[in-house]
Amino acid sequence: MKYFKSLFIIFLLFSGVQLFAQTRSELEKRKAQLNKDIEMINNTLQKTSLDKRVTLKQLNALRTQIRLRVEKINTINSEIRLLDGQINENTNQVRSLQSQLGQLKSDYAAMVRFAQKNQGSYSKLMYIFAAKDFNQAYKRMKYLQQFGEYRQKQARYIENTQNTLKNKITQLNKNKLDKDHLLNDQQKEKSTLGVAQNKQIKVVSSLSSQEKRLKQDLAQKQRDAQKLDRAIRQAIQREIEIARKKAEDADRAAAAKAKAEGKEAPVARTTNTSILNSTPEAAKLSADFVSNRGRLPWPVANGVVTEYAGIQKIGNVTREVTGWTIKTNAGSAVRTIFEGTVTTVIDIVGSTVVIIKHGEYFTAYKNLGSVSVSKGQKLSTKQTIGTADGQAEIEFHIYKSSQEQDPKYWLAPN
Repeated sequence: MKYFKSLFIIFLLFSGVQLFAQTRSELEKRKAQLNKDIEMINNTLQKTSLDKRVTLKQLNALRTQIRLRVEKINTINSEIRLLDGQINENTNQVRSLQSQLGQLKSDYAAMVRFAQKNQGSYSKLMYIFAAKDFNQAYKRMKYLQQFGEYRQKQARYIENTQNTLKNKITQLNKNKLDKDHLLNDQQKEKSTLGVAQNKQIKVVSSLSSQEKRLKQDLAQKQRDAQKLDRAIRQAIQREIEIARKKAEDADRAAAAKAKAEGKEAPVARTTNTSILNSTPEAAKLSADFVSNRGRLPWPVANGVVTEYAGIQKIGNVTREVTGWTIKTNAGSAVRTIFEGTVTTVIDIVGSTVVIIKHGEYFTAYKNLGSVSVSKGQKLSTKQTIGTADGQAEIEFHIYKSSQEQDPKYWLAPN
């Protein structure tokens, strides 16, 4: 029983290490991605710092950097908590193995002493022949045989336990060293975060003190956003009208056929949803798009959101933000998040916009430096549609018919 109990303990130790390593690996991967995102934002801050005039772009970059650093600190804290748990577990396991090893050695020593007292063949024979009957003699012979095999097993098991204990102590020391490194990293991040937060306060103060210019800048951004929104909605409305015309023609044909056959005419499609999903292909595409909600790929392979949809407030000045602004690298490929058909390629307020239809859903990609698709072209998921412009900040929007959606509910976690 002791033997199998010990094997079970070793199995649990191995399983715990595997599970810990998997979780730790995920945290390390997330931390590496955060480091890349922070480096990307730092490059933006270095460029904007050359401009003596404080800008909204600089503030957005600072806010994004602070958000990323806070997430990185939280990730480090999660790693530390995992290591603390593993250190405690390993410490308890080392103590348990040491106690178990001591008992094994004590038992083995007793067996060795017994064997030394009865090591001669004569003693073994006397032990067997001293039996009362043949049955007892057979049992004594089997006992001596099993005793020898058990000694060998115990010797091997002591060796295995020693190796397990040695490996566990090595792992424990490594965990402690990793924790020291994480604590140092955490302290550096907190220090850098404090500097960024102080800088943000100064930038907000500077922008607030120039409220008149700030309002003008925000008003201009708002006008550009409204112009973009109108253009996109007009393009979507044109697609709805095209689909409506096709649906009406199909409904009239179906009604005429039903009348000729003496049947009741089907209900005409009138809502945008029924119109845009009037064909089996469009309905399936819409259903597939919805089924991937929360799992759709990003429009860029590497990017970080600098502006989320919602209300942006700076001092006493506010503005409504639609869609996402995603910082990426200049010249990075921009790709469609789902299969669909290009409906529009237009220039709006100095930048190129591509609109793609996915059944009753539409996606829009703004601030493209180059475009590699054309109207009517069918695309597959993640197919490149162009590249980011020199500013390397694309705007991304999702619509259900003409109703804008928040991308955070549709795109996969970065």
